[in-house]
Amino acid sequence: MPTFGDVQAAAQRLRGIARRTPLLESEALNALAGGRVLLKAEPLQRTGSFKFRGAYNTISQIAATAVVAYSSGNHAQGVAAAARLLGKKATIVMPADAPAIKVESTRSHGAEIRLYDRARESREALGAEIAERSGAALIRPYDDRRIIAGQGTAGLELARQVEDQGGRLEAALIPCGGGGLIAGCSLALSTLCPGIEIHAVEPEAFDDTGRSLAAGRRLANRPGGQSICDALLVPTPGELTFEINRRLLAGALAVTDDDVRRAMSFAFRHLKLVVEPGGAVALAALLAGRFDARGRTVAIMLSGGNVDPAEFARALRPPGGS
Repeated sequence: MPTFGDVQAAAQRLRGIARRTPLLESEALNALAGGRVLLKAEPLQRTGSFKFRGAYNTISQIAATAVVAYSSGNHAQGVAAAARLLGKKATIVMPADAPAIKVESTRSHGAEIRLYDRARESREALGAEIAERSGAALIRPYDDRRIIAGQGTAGLELARQVEDQGGRLEAALIPCGGGGLIAGCSLALSTLCPGIEIHAVEPEAFDDTGRSLAAGRRLANRPGGQSICDALLVPTPGELTFEINRRLLAGALAVTDDDVRRAMSFAFRHLKLVVEPGGAVALAALLAGRFDARGRTVAIMLSGGNVDPAEFARALRPPGGS
């Protein structure tokens, strides 16, 4: 299992490579929440999401000259960019319905893309086949000790930024798909902010981590679920990530697509940030009243900003607008 020491080692590898993204505060949000809310702006990270952190930390430790990954977009871009920086060839397995902006960005980093049909093909099987045939190293999106440690550097930075401001974090809301980001961040935050209450936030139709935490074992998502949060649509929590999360998390919250769109609009209007649906779920939970921040200092992780213009325009449209 990854440890806080692994997160610290990842931070050393990423020093001067990954951006130290800013910690933002909004008077309007503080007034709405009734507490102090600090937002970690990972949409400003290289490739537009936290995923670059884990990808670089992992690829920098492998000897293979080529890598392969499967992803709906953010892990794809992180792997492609990290591989290019480290002089390695990247092949990315992406769903045919992935946001065009993510496909284009992944290709722009020099990766070869293999599109697949979510309904008929297994991305895991395709990735494994390419790795076996080509000798490339398979870079999993979340269930990997090195990936988890790399993603945890966002939480490490967050804790140190709050400390530099003389504050003390009491709670954190963090987006959750496979669980790599929140698992890594929880390793850092639980060590540096003793007593912190950490909650995963998921799309309502993909609340597998919340239900798994309640059951004490990994549960799959119900078939047929839909959400605009493409970055968080995984079938079940990861094995490694769930072992960490069930030990360190206080619970999980779920939000609707409408909640998410309102959060994206709020971030644009008040923070001047473009945040993708999956990256906005933690802010959505706070704005929708799923978490009581009154009188507390709470961190919100904004995990990514890679959103198709059409989806972003829908989020900015006034209620009832056409």
